[in-house]
Amino acid sequence: MTPSPKIFGLIGYPVKHSLSPLMHNAAFKALNLDARYGLFELKPQELENFLKSLSQKNIYGLNVTIPYKEQVIPFLDRLSAQAGLIGAVNTIRASQDKLEGFNTDGEGFLKHLTQDLGFSPEGKTVSLIGAGGAAKAVTVYLAKAGVKRVTIYDTQEEKLKDLLAHLKLNFKEIEFNQAHSIEGLNINNSDLLVNATSVGMKESDPLIVSEGQMHRGLLVYDLIYNPKETKLLKLAKEKGALVSNGLGMLLYQGMLSFEIWTGEIAPKELMRKALEEKLC
Repeated sequence: MTPSPKIFGLIGYPVKHSLSPLMHNAAFKALNLDARYGLFELKPQELENFLKSLSQKNIYGLNVTIPYKEQVIPFLDRLSAQAGLIGAVNTIRASQDKLEGFNTDGEGFLKHLTQDLGFSPEGKTVSLIGAGGAAKAVTVYLAKAGVKRVTIYDTQEEKLKDLLAHLKLNFKEIEFNQAHSIEGLNINNSDLLVNATSVGMKESDPLIVSEGQMHRGLLVYDLIYNPKETKLLKLAKEKGALVSNGLGMLLYQGMLSFEIWTGEIAPKELMRKALEEKLC
């Protein structure tokens, strides 16, 4: 009897837009691994039962996206040091009925920022939109890289206050501020603007910053990668700012997840090509 392939995948709501299956399935094929990666769109009430039944479904690993990066934590048996510090999980490894949580988002973001975009965060001033799981990972890794100041805005003030308290406790030498509006982010005086929300994913989404806030010398990084160019990136480019979507972060966090699950070195260029071919 032929053994079933090991199953990996992405949980979230929604997930249909995700390109993760392209890069992971390309990597499994290239390394001749009997595995496949799929999408699992779960409603909130389905999350607990799904996580408790992974072994029955032959699932060995998962990525986690909006809105479950924090919600999965109570169902895990162990957190890596980085996932614990960040307070969010984007990668789960399932083995021997134990679920381990990791976070590769922050490291993936920083690798893309420094290695591919040539941006050094040390001593820089950052404006960040969002206080969810992705924002937590980004801010922790920017803090570890020695930024000078981070100002954050989120419509959910309690969530934002919790994040700021956590950051101030763990990174006492860095200035963290709450903005009460997009204007309060002081983007005009920032080196880096990061959108860590899902606003911009839909064509009907509003443009969240004003024209006058964009300037030359600013790097605008939108964690969204599909669409390839959001309204935010289009405006930033028109105003002479440097821009990047989240495809590079997706690649690097995916490579790190792949290595956690398989113990194999992720085939970077092959995974990158699988992503870029879809978005070109």
